Amino acid sequence: MKMGLQIPSFTWPGGAEQIAPNLARIGRAAEESGFSSLWVMDHFFQIETIGKPDEPMLEAYGTLNFLAAHTNSIQLGVLVTGVIYRYAGILVKTMTTLDVLSGGRTYFGVGAGWYEHEAVALGVPFPPLKERFERLEETVQIALQMWSGKSVLYMGKHYRLAETLCSPLPISKPHPPIMIGGAVKKGRCRLWPSMPTHVISMHLKMPPCCVGNSMCCAGIAMRSADGSRKSSEPRSAPSIFDRAA
Repeated sequence: MKMGLQIPSFTWPGGAEQIAPNLARIGRAAEESGFSSLWVMDHFFQIETIGKPDEPMLEAYGTLNFLAAHTNSIQLGVLVTGVIYRYAGILVKTMTTLDVLSGGRTYFGVGAGWYEHEAVALGVPFPPLKERFERLEETVQIALQMWSGKSVLYMGKHYRLAETLCSPLPISKPHPPIMIGGAVKKGRCRLWPSMPTHVISMHLKMPPCCVGNSMCCAGIAMRSADGSRKSSEPRSAPSIFDRAA
């Protein structure tokens, strides 16, 4: 079993001046400790289950590009990107940039988005749940079309791209692994029937032990390449913050 480390908080001693050196140390320590992947959230305010909204929070893809420069082999991903925050084509280009600059060490984690507080506060439209799920499905379709190398028209209900050009293409082949993430009931993702079998679908159940910890001990259900479903129980791991200090 492979283990990943999530960094859900940047509230560390020393204030803003120490965030960058601390983050670099944590990235290197995670890699040296044998973690296979390193994750950050796609939020602009701290989420309320971890801290107060005004606690330090960094933009996800800028943070991962920084970590890419300070690591060599660990996989990098966002757990998970909210589709409401960026135009779909721009999001795919942003993700592709991370994959190229990291040498093909990425996961594309994407979900419908849920944190209405930060969306409203920052002037981001926050449509109803049904529309957010529709936008999620279209975003995955756009990603696959852009990463196929086909520069053609995409026409969806919510997104219309005249030319799905993506140059350079990702280093990850055939493209970065795609994860559909979110909280679901009864362990079932409603998007599974419409997703290609090579797209990993997952659900996250955040147990109390994860709140405030550096490790996200999520229960994950995945759809493998053959379309079957695999699952793992929530597991915890020791923090690496002491080693990173």
